[in-house]
Amino acid sequence: MATPTPFSLLADALGKAASHFKAPHWIVHEAQHRLVLVLNHVLMQEPEAQARLARQKGQVVRLQWRDFQMQLAATPAGLCELAPQATPDLLLTVAEASPLGLARQAMLGDKPEVRIEGDVQLAADINWLVDHVRWDAEEDLARLIGDAPAHALAQTLQRAAQGLRGFVAQFLRQDQAQR
Repeated sequence: MATPTPFSLLADALGKAASHFKAPHWIVHEAQHRLVLVLNHVLMQEPEAQARLARQKGQVVRLQWRDFQMQLAATPAGLCELAPQATPDLLLTVAEASPLGLARQAMLGDKPEVRIEGDVQLAADINWLVDHVRWDAEEDLARLIGDAPAHALAQTLQRAAQGLRGFVAQFLRQDQAQR
């Protein structure tokens, strides 16, 4: 019989806690609005992304993970807006139920498994956005503190993230070898 690891115990505890916790509606609503603002900020830095979304204007995507769901519609400007009452044209459901499992995949740079139902062209455009659109945080930071300090801070954070990813990958390999 396999010995439980600290990560498996933590995953079980988080799973149980998450199943009993329900965030208040107003917090979910505000978080979704803030997420749309960030998403639109990133999209505005990529003209090709906006052009792809503009072609899908009015199409609605429902994103689901466990009890969380969010519906976004493409605007004529190639941005996103919340569309909570609309009928979705595309349903994207994240298959990984564990928050720790999702964090592990993110740390390793992997995309989670997603079940796709609905409009194939819209799904292809969303996949393109996921694969090609990246937030240039260094550029935004440079507007606040200047180019040189922003570049130095971004390099430091990238090295720290690479080190953390390497540590997590090594730990996961050791954990799997022990099983």
